[in-house]
Amino acid sequence: MNVAAMLSIEAPGRVELVEEKLPELPEGGFLVATTHSGVSAGTELTYVKGTNPYLTSSWDPALGLFSEGTPSVTYPVRGIGYMQVGLVVESRTRAVAEGSLVAMAYGHRTAYVADPMADRFVVLPDDLDPVLGVYVAHMGPICANGLLHAAHDLHGPAVRHLGDGVRGRRVAVVGAGVVGLLTACFAMWADAAEVVVVDETAARLAIAARLGANVLAADDDPAVALKRRWRHSPSDRGADVVFQCRGQPRALALALRLLRPQGTLVDLAFYTQGAQEVRLGEEFHHNGLTVRCAQIGRVPRGLAHAWDRERLSHETIGLLRERGGPLREHVITDVVGFPEAPGLLSDLATGRRQAIQAVLCDHVEDEGG
Repeated sequence: MNVAAMLSIEAPGRVELVEEKLPELPEGGFLVATTHSGVSAGTELTYVKGTNPYLTSSWDPALGLFSEGTPSVTYPVRGIGYMQVGLVVESRTRAVAEGSLVAMAYGHRTAYVADPMADRFVVLPDDLDPVLGVYVAHMGPICANGLLHAAHDLHGPAVRHLGDGVRGRRVAVVGAGVVGLLTACFAMWADAAEVVVVDETAARLAIAARLGANVLAADDDPAVALKRRWRHSPSDRGADVVFQCRGQPRALALALRLLRPQGTLVDLAFYTQGAQEVRLGEEFHHNGLTVRCAQIGRVPRGLAHAWDRERLSHETIGLLRERGGPLREHVITDVVGFPEAPGLLSDLATGRRQAIQAVLCDHVEDEGG
């Protein structure tokens, strides 16, 4: 195997498959053939649409600032994608055996030469559906990290279990995309008293309901309904914690309205436009609310040693073992072969096609979806 096919975004709206010459397999490395590659309809489509901030601004990682200047990323954009499952077809390291299935984040390509010293990988257990393995390396830990932030908000460095911030509490999740649905499943798995998913799309709410969550439509002021239902005291109503999982300012504005006074919103969304609809002088100010951004590159302060990416992947495997059947049936909606990938991403970006979780596959005969 000397050549791999790789997804390339050549320009806004233009997606192609290109050939990539694989390097020689070094001593200590291993070669994987991709079996499944999950598409992030949020992050990846910003490159197809041309709305990702890296395309228009310069990112200074030392200062943590975007500024005007030479864009940090230019077209063609290659190597995007962080939900890969690969079969180890050749190994020159004792770190992983040939024949193992591994979850990694090496972008949409049909094969990859990995270095265990530089590339993170998680060997998948034999009892896990391989297509669900797309969540183990990165997407699952993204959602688990949201719960970890909620736990840290409540318990500080005394966090012992991932569910410490939701167990026995009333939880709202805004957004029924992949991040929202997985986060809701994590909260239910962690014994939240009740989980309500809020979204604008009836079809997505139906999926959340099939996964076991309660649902509210976003078009009928769900904050009023939720605060009438979730009463802590006469003037203390609403969700104990809200997970905001949709990258739209109106979703953030709604999420703030769902919170009880002095509650915390854990934000997992990616915003690529302004936020005029987020009115900070209203609920945020009058109810003394907190917004915490939970991105996978940062676990809460003081928890990094105990709660690294490996532990979050382990928690993800636990969730998938218990709730994988419904997730596979209802969340993974589209499975297509790699040759169809350019058309799929283009259609998703323009709205010609709708999908919850799309997965690229080396074959589709037995995948369903």
